[in-house]
Amino acid sequence: MEQSTYALVTGASKGIGRAISDLLIEEGQSVIGIARNPDPTFKGKLFLADLSDAASRKQLFKEIATSFPIDRLVNNIGFNQLQGLSEITAQNYQKIIDLNLTLALELTQAVLPSMLALGEGRIVNIASRSMLGRKNSSVYAAAKAGLVGFTKSWALELAPSSITVNCVAPGPIATEMFDRNNPTGSPGRKSMMDSIPMNRLGDPREVAAAVSYFLSKGASFTTGQTIFVCGGASISQQHF
Repeated sequence: MEQSTYALVTGASKGIGRAISDLLIEEGQSVIGIARNPDPTFKGKLFLADLSDAASRKQLFKEIATSFPIDRLVNNIGFNQLQGLSEITAQNYQKIIDLNLTLALELTQAVLPSMLALGEGRIVNIASRSMLGRKNSSVYAAAKAGLVGFTKSWALELAPSSITVNCVAPGPIATEMFDRNNPTGSPGRKSMMDSIPMNRLGDPREVAAAVSYFLSKGASFTTGQTIFVCGGASISQQHF
């Protein structure tokens, strides 16, 4: 792909999103990131936004899509709040669906005209091993499973336009969000660790490597696929 085009990554300043951005920049790609907080160490172009605000994010998406030739998109941002079935509220349900699923749809729609005009494109959705089932995370699991549905359906629609759509589903990865939702010493964290055949958390750069493949020229004949980066957790007999 031409150097004059850009990769757009959401949730780009921390965790998996930062690892993806850093790796792409190391590879010589031009990266635009969207994040909530400023980060002077970010080496690409960084736009600040609270993506939970639907009106302001749509305006930002329009601004970016009309100002830059985007041919690679990584729908990375995610949000989860642990809740048992009886504890799920309408407000928390909507926030989880909105930030994991609706936002990906809106941003993809915003940059699609750029990809069509360029004659090619790559879209990567970041799902989660949790979509296979996770206690106290049924809404999050449903949202991430929805991303896989988006991935397969968009891949079918966009294949004739040389736009590929794929999905990376990480297992437990050592990020701030993971530590926040699974504090050291908590039963949930122990259950997760016990379910990983490799007996360790993943590194964000290991997820970034899978994303990099799907964004590459070498992946031009790969579309509609989901790859788990999970240390074997997706095939484990144990369920966290």
